[in-house]
Amino acid sequence: MASGAGKSAAFSLLVLNIFLYFIIIIIAAWAANHGIEISHEKAYVLAIPARIFPIYYPFGNMATGFVVISSLIAGVVGFATSIVGINHVMQWNAPNLHAAATSSLVSLLLTVLAMGFACKEIDIGWTDSNLRTLETILIMVSGTQLFCTAAIHIGVHDVVWRDGEY
Repeated sequence: MASGAGKSAAFSLLVLNIFLYFIIIIIAAWAANHGIEISHEKAYVLAIPARIFPIYYPFGNMATGFVVISSLIAGVVGFATSIVGINHVMQWNAPNLHAAATSSLVSLLLTVLAMGFACKEIDIGWTDSNLRTLETILIMVSGTQLFCTAAIHIGVHDVVWRDGEY
């Protein structure tokens, strides 16, 4: 891949990821806030194990708490990684691309973890439209983050090969 093509692909995917991660943060923060506000009203009628379960959500299913918490963490880390990654990709030298590749990989792993919980929530069923939106965007951002990570890693290889730093 030519150096300019990798740079433009990584840049455009990072900008797209900023918007997708921001939407994930908004929906996951709403779900966490909504769950905290109404869980004390509905949790007292449950049996003891479910009442003391720390990630109980009164809407969705039993995987909802894991999806909301993991997507909130993945959204914040992915948003920060994308913003910093734009700076690293714009400089397009070996040290900055190595930093961008590492942070992009961490963001990808957290996003795939959240996507796994979202797939489990889809498998269980019984979710409302806001959670389905969160699940859909998590699946989409997992793909774009995978391509972004691949573009940055290819860029690292190209820059290192071009500069002869093997």
